[in-house]
Amino acid sequence: MNTLMSAPVAPLLDRLFREADSASPMASPAFTAMSDEERLSLLRSRTGYAALYSDLKEFALPVSRETGTLLYMLARATHARSIVEFGTSFGLSTLYLAAALRDNGGQGRLITSEFEPSKIARAKANLAAGGLADLVEFREGDALQTLAVDLPEAIDLVLLDGAKALYPDILGRVEPHLRTGAIVIADNADFSPEYLEHVRSIANGYMSLPFGGDVELSVRLG
Repeated sequence: MNTLMSAPVAPLLDRLFREADSASPMASPAFTAMSDEERLSLLRSRTGYAALYSDLKEFALPVSRETGTLLYMLARATHARSIVEFGTSFGLSTLYLAAALRDNGGQGRLITSEFEPSKIARAKANLAAGGLADLVEFREGDALQTLAVDLPEAIDLVLLDGAKALYPDILGRVEPHLRTGAIVIADNADFSPEYLEHVRSIANGYMSLPFGGDVELSVRLG
């Protein structure tokens, strides 16, 4: 059985993507009043991200369907048991990752962190609707704190999909726990040049490349 391709997960994802497609964050006042340069500056800011993502709390901001499928495939291929996600939002990527844990035997754990309380509530409801809530540990608050403690000894896979400016800092929190061969996927990593510089240097213990036009796919070498 493939959890991702069957009910209740498949129709739930279809509905959530339809809802996300009908409500673009680009229509939000948080974006419409800004120039392209201002948007880029804010996305790369280490101080303005909290206000920005709070303004966007009604928007799902999901990974693409293709990236979601990639997450599922990578988690299955690596037989992942311990997964960490930065940026839960409404839980669409969380559903893909939790479905992989279920199909890997259902013994793993996904730790996901989100600082916006209303999004945590919606994500919990979505994971419950998908029958996958038992595999997920939700951590509410700033991931710089929530992902600094109580992490698995060996992490198999990490998804970075929160405030882009924090990617280097979040990676620093989880890096000591990454097992050799662990996968790190960073969505829209182009907004974090410092992160890309780190993972694209083999001296830092990674092999990395852009994948699919909107993600950076990295492997921890040891």
